[in-house]
Amino acid sequence: MRTDCRLLALLIPVLLGACTEQYLPQFGDPVPVTTPSGKPAYGPRLTQASNGDAILSWMERDEGGPSLRFSRYFEEAWLQQKVAIVDESMFVNWADLPAVTAIGPRSFLAHWLSYTADAPYAYQVLTAFSEDDGKSWSAPGSPHTDGTPTEHGFVSTYALESATGLIWLDGRNTPDAGMTLRGATLSSEGLLRDEIEIDDRVCDCCQTDIAQTDAGPVAIYRNRTAGEIRDIYVSRQRDGKWQPGTPLSDDGWVISGCPVNGPSIAAAGKRLVVAWFTAANGKPTVKVVVSTNSGKTFSKPLAVSSRNSLGQVGAALIDRHSFVVSWIESDKDGSYAIKIRGMTFDGQMGRVHTVGRTSLVRTVPQLVRVADNLVLAWADEMSDVSKIASVRVPIPGFYD
Repeated sequence: MRTDCRLLALLIPVLLGACTEQYLPQFGDPVPVTTPSGKPAYGPRLTQASNGDAILSWMERDEGGPSLRFSRYFEEAWLQQKVAIVDESMFVNWADLPAVTAIGPRSFLAHWLSYTADAPYAYQVLTAFSEDDGKSWSAPGSPHTDGTPTEHGFVSTYALESATGLIWLDGRNTPDAGMTLRGATLSSEGLLRDEIEIDDRVCDCCQTDIAQTDAGPVAIYRNRTAGEIRDIYVSRQRDGKWQPGTPLSDDGWVISGCPVNGPSIAAAGKRLVVAWFTAANGKPTVKVVVSTNSGKTFSKPLAVSSRNSLGQVGAALIDRHSFVVSWIESDKDGSYAIKIRGMTFDGQMGRVHTVGRTSLVRTVPQLVRVADNLVLAWADEMSDVSKIASVRVPIPGFYD
């Protein structure tokens, strides 16, 4: 009996260690998934509902005018497209991406950009709600109330109880004071409240991103200093108030113009991962940090890409211990490869996989995990016409 107890005492630490050991995710070959988009189609964006459902949004131009359309991912296929919004003044572009986001079993929030004046950067953010699975939509409203003919965009949304939170880049103070980051909440009836400035000087046209943790939402964005340092900052919301932004990493990327290359964040519970692109000191690199305490502190940055990286990153959690990062790389033949790399929270890195290619450098590949697949979407070109490409990448042995 004494021998058995001693053996058990020796085995317990080993068994506990096995339970906490982190394994790199494995990926199968990418499988093309036909999208229901027409041609030409622009600006794909993936969003994800709280139940894990993925929604693909994109823009089209036809005789009826510019439109925002969407499709739901179901049983490893994109369903028939639906038209959410038709707006003659819609700003159709490759970088500042509108979206349709599921906010309930049959409810959606759409946001897009609409010109307010005959000027290149005079447009507003508009929103509309649907409560009948996208069959009808509310009258458009706006989360910002300044009414200035300046640039507003690069929206990210997050779920709140009976409301939706938004952050966006806001140009009401340009050109004198520069671009700002602002936020607000919209009730399910479209009522606006809590509009606030989060950061008074940010990069002009880099994508923002946001994720919910157990301790509240965490926002990431590219900041801009008086010395033109444009590094990635993070702001956490606590007790309903956004905290001052702080740098995720002191990259020191000095660049006089906006690189149009924003960060990506993914979170579940207290765990989150942030990926971003920097070319500080002339070295193009995709970096990543992780947090296990809802963004209070972060790990030291790790470089995950090669020297040919062009950024346009994505990030998705695989399970409690691992995640995946995506980015674009230039190829020798003049095309651009969509790359992914699996990692663990303790810093292990898997090999780099190529999951797709595009002839367009101006695209922002999208990445989400749906059950035991990664789903990606991006813009490509066929016969000089823009189209939306999509693949799923199996995750063999996936364990959530």
